[in-house]
Amino acid sequence: MTELDAHRAATGTGDRSRPRAVLPALCITQITSWGIVYYAFPVLNPAITADTGWPAGATTAAFSAALLISAFAGIRVGRIIDHRGPRTVMTAGSVLGTASLLIMAAAPSLPVFFAGWLLAGLAMAATFYQPAFAALTRWWAPDHVRALTIVTLAGGLASTVFAPLTAALAGHLTWRTTYIVLALVLATVTVPAHALALKAPWPKAPPAPAHAGNSATTVARSRPFWMLAAALTLSAFTVYAVVVALVPLFLERGYTTSQAAWALGLGGAGQTLGRTLYATLARHTAVTARTTTLIALGGVTTAALAFTPGPYTLLVALSVAAGMVRGNLTLLQATAITDRWGTTHYGHLSGLLAAPATTASALAPFAGAALAAPLGGYPHLFAALAIVSAASCLISLRAKPPAPEATPLPHI
Repeated sequence: MTELDAHRAATGTGDRSRPRAVLPALCITQITSWGIVYYAFPVLNPAITADTGWPAGATTAAFSAALLISAFAGIRVGRIIDHRGPRTVMTAGSVLGTASLLIMAAAPSLPVFFAGWLLAGLAMAATFYQPAFAALTRWWAPDHVRALTIVTLAGGLASTVFAPLTAALAGHLTWRTTYIVLALVLATVTVPAHALALKAPWPKAPPAPAHAGNSATTVARSRPFWMLAAALTLSAFTVYAVVVALVPLFLERGYTTSQAAWALGLGGAGQTLGRTLYATLARHTAVTARTTTLIALGGVTTAALAFTPGPYTLLVALSVAAGMVRGNLTLLQATAITDRWGTTHYGHLSGLLAAPATTASALAPFAGAALAAPLGGYPHLFAALAIVSAASCLISLRAKPPAPEATPLPHI
């Protein structure tokens, strides 16, 4: 990838033709898939445990198991998309997602409920951000940053749309019937959207940049790749632990549940705002500096939340700032492969890069809750998480790949 190509990839310029239906379709399916398969569960879990008597820890463990399955299945999904395109795998994922919800709705026992979530993990791997990012990166390159920003902005609305909708359904229906209704919505919206909008010819993979090696295996075994994976994994652990621990932190400091919920919700709004700023950040920073800066800012906001007892408005402002960093980190991971090694093996390498980070995000809520008491409370937990962010920042400095040969920019 020449310097001009890298510049275009970062700034979102270029005139390559692309299938017009793909981007709006993926925006709709990301909202629907995330909203139903992921965000409906926290809303319905209290009703599930109350109705069945299953322990909340067990039902939550089933949900976390699905995230772990998605992390490792995503590696294979990415490889398939690299070679065959996203249509078949994302359509099949929508079908699996529908089936998983119907299994959960009908589950007579906890093991069957677990089985439904394990199937949902496969559906997540085939329909969530990673396959969508792979599709947009190949079809939209070198204008992919703008497309990725748009689809993540849409995905950020999933909880806004489906958490209230799920609550409204659960207010009139049982949790089982609610899951059946949501399964029908998922099938109606996402199966035809993936089957019809993603049928455009899959572009041939461009040649790999000379500095990136000739194969995905070469890149995946390189020191810069694993340093980057380690940095993003530690960063993901911190980010997701902070999200889950934010409400207990506020409660421990004497604020009400409503105040804590508003702080968390406004942090989500900050996440959406942060994503709108990523393209500008990419235009003005080099990839290593951008990675290190964003991870460092995650640590700074986490430390500030640890050591700031109030007032409430300041804590809310810090929550919004932390949300803005989270929003940028999502796009940082989405563009990490293309910024360093091009688009040739994006799906495979992106799946490998995301697997440990997704695993960390699945384990972080439990680890954070388990560590809070031994550390002496949630402020101390946040301080420890800030230290983890600092370690991640230092590791990211060692994730710089070999530099491409210098190619002068043409005179325009």
